[in-house]
Amino acid sequence: VQLQASGGGLVQVGGSLRLSCAASGLTFSAYTMGWFRQAPGKEREFVGAISWIGGKISYADSVKGRFTVSRDNALQMVYLQMDSLKPEDTAVYYCAASRAIIASTTLNYVYWGQGTQVTVSS
Repeated sequence: VQLQASGGGLVQVGGSLRLSCAASGLTFSAYTMGWFRQAPGKEREFVGAISWIGGKISYADSVKGRFTVSRDNALQMVYLQMDSLKPEDTAVYYCAASRAIIASTTLNYVYWGQGTQVTVSS
């Protein structure tokens, strides 16, 4: 199984970025796909997830209304659209796969990508 995250970079406060995650080696349509982030010196935290069934989507309170998770099962891709970015959004962003219907804890995710750096400058 491979999860390849991309799309990170340097952006100014208030700007936007779209992260992508390409999945291979798994039955993509049968996995909830999540995004997590980890800032230096901090624990990895949940950002958002989209279920493999029922279209259920969950977000962390800190990103609600600013970030949008979507998926394309045909392309085996999951996306994280990030708008109105803030300096506190600076982190390495990871995509991950879970068999849970929806999950917000790292323990529920069995496959992880390598991460992509997002830096928001003020």
